[in-house]
Amino acid sequence: MRRIPDTPISPVSCFPPIADRHARVLILGSMPGKESLRAQQYYAHPRNAFWRIMGDLIGATPDLAYADRTSLLKDAGIAVWDVLASCTRSSSLDADIDPDTMEMNDFATFYRKHPHLTQVFFNGAMAEKFYFKHIGSNLSANLQYQRLPSTSPAHAGMPYAQKLYHWQAIMRHGAHV
Repeated sequence: MRRIPDTPISPVSCFPPIADRHARVLILGSMPGKESLRAQQYYAHPRNAFWRIMGDLIGATPDLAYADRTSLLKDAGIAVWDVLASCTRSSSLDADIDPDTMEMNDFATFYRKHPHLTQVFFNGAMAEKFYFKHIGSNLSANLQYQRLPSTSPAHAGMPYAQKLYHWQAIMRHGAHV
């Protein structure tokens, strides 16, 4: 059953990618949530496990300044972006995205500018679904893809330790400390 929106539907746009030319791993979300949009930072919701996981993996802990966390990501060969460039939705939930308003990011250009990428990790099922439905896997033959459990607070059914275990895959596939 579709949730009745509690706020008016509003258009949203993603942030520029966190990436440098030497990135080997790309982590893709779907679209920043309302807390992230307010803060103008990826994964800004305090209950989102992304920065806690990055803290355990590469030292990019939530208590560091955002610029320091993004520098640590780049130093570790990790890029972060979203599948969607823009969309309209009534909440932070992916389920509330209006599919008729989705615009995809330009992955062909991104992959050309980041030739060392070998692995794409999806932060949850919806990012993976949107990517394969609208982008496909034929842009770069050398990329491998893997879905990881969502770090979103909406995906609270999986304990943190189990999420961290799955997310360690980014270290086995090209990220480094």
